[in-house]
Amino acid sequence: MSSESLDTLNLLKTLVAFPTVSRDSNLALIDWIEAYVTRFGATCRRTYNAEKTKGNLFVTIGPADVPGVILSGHTDVVPVDGQDWATDPFAVAEKEGRLYGRGTADMKSFLAVILAYVPRFAAAKLKKPVHLAFSHDEEVGCIGVCSLIEDMAHLPVIPEMCIVGEPTLMRPMLAHKGKVNVRVRVKGWECHSSLAPTGVNAIEYAAELIAFLKALARRKSQEGPFDTMFDIAHTTVHTGLIEGGTALNIVPQDCTFDFEIRAVPADDRMGMLEEIKAYVAAELEPPMKAVHPACGFSWEVLSSVPGSDTDPNDPIVHMVSHLSGANSYGKVAFGTEAGRFQTRWNMPTVICGPGDIDQAHKPDEYIELSQIRACEGFIARLLERMAA
Repeated sequence: MSSESLDTLNLLKTLVAFPTVSRDSNLALIDWIEAYVTRFGATCRRTYNAEKTKGNLFVTIGPADVPGVILSGHTDVVPVDGQDWATDPFAVAEKEGRLYGRGTADMKSFLAVILAYVPRFAAAKLKKPVHLAFSHDEEVGCIGVCSLIEDMAHLPVIPEMCIVGEPTLMRPMLAHKGKVNVRVRVKGWECHSSLAPTGVNAIEYAAELIAFLKALARRKSQEGPFDTMFDIAHTTVHTGLIEGGTALNIVPQDCTFDFEIRAVPADDRMGMLEEIKAYVAAELEPPMKAVHPACGFSWEVLSSVPGSDTDPNDPIVHMVSHLSGANSYGKVAFGTEAGRFQTRWNMPTVICGPGDIDQAHKPDEYIELSQIRACEGFIARLLERMAA
């Protein structure tokens, strides 16, 4: 391995050793990164969640008064609870050209590469700045990065583009689907099951809405809109969790379920949610309230992530294609912070990073060493471009 790869491997081992599961604080890792980058003269801005238990770090290397590029990645990882790992998930294990550990694919390898290049960025006479954005709570709805993005209003100049280093096998991805996660609570009217017609069965009314959601999903799969650059070319609707009832001989008073919408850029996920609510108000709630006025549906948006969609003719696409050596580009179904950068600042954004998303969130998560080398080459070429 090259000297750069050795730096990256040591940094990756350090990053993975911080167990930054989304439910826990990431501040120890943010402290470590800030101490590391400031050794090389980088300037930093911190933002936090409301409780000040989690943080983001925005790092600037080079001239701050001209537009530059953001390299963005999240520090949180998904839990390992209940997963059967062959090795310690928070200690990098190397075997047969692969590095195993939680976050190696999603996405601490990208963070390790850009951190390995901090001293090189600092030593170069950059004509344009390189900004590094380290965020929290991406895995629970891309919510942590919001305060970082808003804080960018205090920068002397807004960066001109953003590269999000999610795992794409170093192939440029120009878009991702928008997503909204919704929790529905159904309030019925409890009674003995022998008198079922005098009650309101919350589970059955929930089932009627779930059937409507399934019909909506079928409609999208048949009528579109379609975008064939996605693996799944249409908007999807999916019900994933449901809970309700107390006993078989009691008409259930309560039922709760969660569903999601993942919308292609040409579709309107929030408009779809309003269509769903309108169906409930017109078709389901009237007969429920005829039995008792306390019955009905309530809604909670658990998270909402805007989609991203960068024009293939935008200069960032040509640049990232050149840096990666890729001769094609695509789009991804999973959400990233790209949509938030693009929505807030109208910033052209491309998703391109090392590793395979198929390895993310699994036991024995890993990244190929060849992917790390490819990412190092990408960042090395970016350095040359920013210094030219």
